[in-house]
Formats: sequence, C-alpha cells, structure tokens
Amino acid sequence: MKTVKITLLLCLVTIFSFANVTTQEKEALLALHNSTKGTSWNTTWDINSPVSTWYGVTVEDEKVVALNLEFNNLEGQLPETIGDLVNLTELNLFRNNITGVIPNSIGNLKALKVLNIAFNNLDGELPNRIGDLSSLQSLQLFMNNIEGSIPESIGQLSQLQTLELYNNRLSGVLPNSLGNLGNLNELLISSNNLTGKLPQSIGNLTDLKILSVFDNSLLGIVPNAISSLVNLEELVLANNAFFGNLPTDLANLSNLKVLMIGNNDFKGEFAKLHGQFPNMEQFDFVNNNDTGVLATLDIED
Repeated sequence: MKTVKITLLLCLVTIFSFANVTTQEKEALLALHNSTKGTSWNTTWDINSPVSTWYGVTVEDEKVVALNLEFNNLEGQLPETIGDLVNLTELNLFRNNITGVIPNSIGNLKALKVLNIAFNNLDGELPNRIGDLSSLQSLQLFMNNIEGSIPESIGQLSQLQTLELYNNRLSGVLPNSLGNLGNLNELLISSNNLTGKLPQSIGNLTDLKILSVFDNSLLGIVPNAISSLVNLEELVLANNAFFGNLPTDLANLSNLKVLMIGNNDFKGEFAKLHGQFPNMEQFDFVNNNDTGVLATLDIED
C-alpha cells in the first residue's frame, strides 16, 4: 500500500511540475488565443490541458520560453498582454493574418532573441520600445503594412544580426543609429517609401553580408564609408534616386557576389567595374548613365 501511495505521489508531482506556468503567462496565451480566433486555427489548443501540451508552446522550468504558431491561421490583433510572456526567447507568428499594431508592451520581452511576425497584415508604426529588446538577434517584420519611420531606438539592439523590414510602407530617413548595430549580418529594407541619404554610420556595420535598399526613394551620393563593409556579399541599391560616381574604394569589397545598381543616375564605366570583383555572380546596372569614369566625388553632401 505504501508503494502505491509513493507511486501516486510521484505521478502527481510529475504532472504538476510538467504542467505549471504562472497565471500571468497562461492568461497572456489565452488572450492571444481569444484575440486571434483560436478555435479556427489550423492546429488548435485544448485549453483544459496543461499549457505545456499546447501546440507551438515550449515550456522549460515552468516558464513559457518559445511560441511558434507560424502558418496557423491566426486572424486578429495581438493583445497588449503579449508583453506578459516575459520569458520568451522566440516569438514566431510568420505567415498568418494578424492585423493592427505591434503592442507597445513588446518592449517587456527582454529575453527575446527571435521576433518574426513577417507576412501578416500589421499596420501602424513600429513602437519606440522595440529598442528595449536588448537580447534580440533576429527581427523579421517583412511583408506587412507598417508605416512611419524606423525609430532611432532601433540602434539599441546591440545583439541584432538580422533586420528584415522589406515590403512595408515605411517612410522618412534612415536613422543614424543603424550604425550602432555592430553585429548585424543582414539589413533588408527594400520596397518601402524611405527617403534621404544612406547615413555615413552605415560604414560601422563591418559584419554586414547583405545590404538591400532597392525600390525606395533614397538619393544622393553613396558614401565612401560603404567601402568599409569588407564582408559584404550582396549590395542592392537599384530603383532609387542615387546619383554621381560610385566610390573608387568600392573595389575593396572583394567578397561581393551581387551588385545591383540599376535605375539610378550613377556615372561610371560599369563594364570595367564588373571586372574588379573576383567573386561576382550577378551584376546589374541597367538604365544607368554609363559614361565617365569610376571615381569618388571630392565632396559628399
């Protein structure tokens, strides 16, 4: 009889240790479930079962540390209580039908390393508190309807390696604080309504491998600082309003595989330029003025 009691006690301890998360975290998950029509998800939750058994929810040490509901037919807005999931390291809501704005409370998620809400129908502006995500390594918000400017606070994301904001409705100038993202490998902000010049601070991003700004309204001279990006493999400047000569020091980018500069007003002998990059695989300069010589202008306005 004693053995039976001990076995039963061990089973109960196992169940409760496996099931428990804080009331705050459970309520935050239920709020997301309710606000995004959880009963219509492709894979639904049995909310009467332990949280650790819910689809896409990862629980470790009684904490919700990851939420992956990509391709799951979420429809509706993110609740403000999403910011109560303070132990999240990953939030992946890719390819759903999430609408509305990113809640300001997102800034509470200090442990978050991966935030992917790409391919939804988000609108409104990026909250300034996005800069509070001090552990963030990957920010993917592409293919939405996000408006307004990229907040200066983006430069506080010192751990960020991937920033993908392309195919939105972002406007305004690029913040100088982008130059603070010293660990950034990929910067993709194409197909927005961005204006102004490439900031000189972009030359600080020496780990950058992909820089894509095509299909905006960026203008002016490409700063010579871009020649400092010696790890760059893809440079996509096409479909903007850049003008003048490309920097002579651009040839420093010996790892460059893709260079797309078409549909601007650059000057230079681009056929010769192609030969300066030993690893070049794709080179496009269509619709450019290809007269003159490859040279750096004396003054960068």
